Amino acid sequence: MRVRLLGIVLSLVALLVVGLGVPLALSVAQREQQDLFLDRLTDTSRYASLAQRPLLDQEEEALRDELISFRTTYDIDAVVFNRDRVPVASSSASQRPPFQADEVTQELNNALGGKHPESASLLLPWDSELLVIAEPVLVDGEVQGAVITRSPTGAARGRVLFWWAVIVIGGVLALGLAVLVALPLVGWTLRPVRRLDQATGSLVAAVMSGRPVPPVDDGHGPAELRHLSRSFDQMATSVSDTLAAQRAFVADASHQLRNPLTALRLRLSNLEGHVDAEEAEHHVAAMAETDRLSQIVDDLLAMARAENIGGELVPVDLVATVSTRLTDWEAVADSRDVTLELSASAEEVFAKAPPRSVEAMLDALLDNALKFTAEGSVVNVDITEDDTNVYIAVRDHGPGLQPEELERATDRFWRSPAHQNITGSGLGLAITRRLVERAGGDVKLDLPDGGGLRVTIQLPSA
Repeated sequence: MRVRLLGIVLSLVALLVVGLGVPLALSVAQREQQDLFLDRLTDTSRYASLAQRPLLDQEEEALRDELISFRTTYDIDAVVFNRDRVPVASSSASQRPPFQADEVTQELNNALGGKHPESASLLLPWDSELLVIAEPVLVDGEVQGAVITRSPTGAARGRVLFWWAVIVIGGVLALGLAVLVALPLVGWTLRPVRRLDQATGSLVAAVMSGRPVPPVDDGHGPAELRHLSRSFDQMATSVSDTLAAQRAFVADASHQLRNPLTALRLRLSNLEGHVDAEEAEHHVAAMAETDRLSQIVDDLLAMARAENIGGELVPVDLVATVSTRLTDWEAVADSRDVTLELSASAEEVFAKAPPRSVEAMLDALLDNALKFTAEGSVVNVDITEDDTNVYIAVRDHGPGLQPEELERATDRFWRSPAHQNITGSGLGLAITRRLVERAGGDVKLDLPDGGGLRVTIQLPSA
């Protein structure tokens, strides 16, 4: 935008410079042409007056010395023609005139027809034609001949070129001055826009990580943009406060629900053995529902913790982190007769992620994998990398999902209809996706050959 705005300003200045410079340049050329024409016309008219008597008395030689002196002084050729178009006197020292009648036919015809000369065309620096002026010699109103002068225009064209160069240099200096003035002006105008653009890019990350959003308005820039910056600051503060209140509510509500649910489960446990056989089935169902509610509350607390994980991205050794988490999950895997296998492309693979987020991702994925994988099978964890990203793939050998269900699997509280009989809240993959997005990565689900489900986490490489 800065380049476009600067281009518009410079285009307007360039149009102004051209709009003023071109007429000025043409005016300079017109003035030089007019001055030259009037000067030469004066000389030609003078010799036309001097030629009246010699032409009547046929003593044209009396003009010759005058014309030669004129040629020597001003380097201007002059020839006097009689009515028969014959040169009778010239500025040439030799017998041959400097130009013949056929070289100035049009001008000679006009003069012998009694027509006075008119201003020539505009004098341009690249026009090397000589200036020809023909003045009739009138005696008692009758044309007796014509005086024609032919003069060089080099000096006048040089002056035109000089002034045109001055105008061009002045235009370039004006453009340069416009650039010097426009650069800080455009920067001052666009500074709020740049701050808004930067703030917009960091707003989501700052709000979602719980960090305060830095204000955009710094008191600089046009009044309209300052007002827009203040409005943006108010909006960002409102959004940040709303999300913070939402997180606080989820965390507080989940935490407050744990005590009543714990007490409820304890009371139900105390009823065991005191319930009639006919009501025992309802007692078992109530215990199961209590356990399910406790699991949901725990997952909500995990989601709240995932929402609050923030801060700058830090390098994480995935091989070491994954190895530690697999060791912690081995007891659960052994109880279900499942083997945990780790495969890594190198001994150390580093990725960028928020602190403690990789552990939370793995806990959610391993919990899901151990729930759904078949007994006696294997849960594979593969770590690979390329030039820009690192990948963690957790693959189980359970029933998997339908192809059309893969896109919805990371939605909050979504569960496949085929898995309703398995305990869970549908928040594990949602928590993983939230943490991965916080790190600037992506989550992909696919159905590998041999059955089961593979969840691949993509993180930026460190």
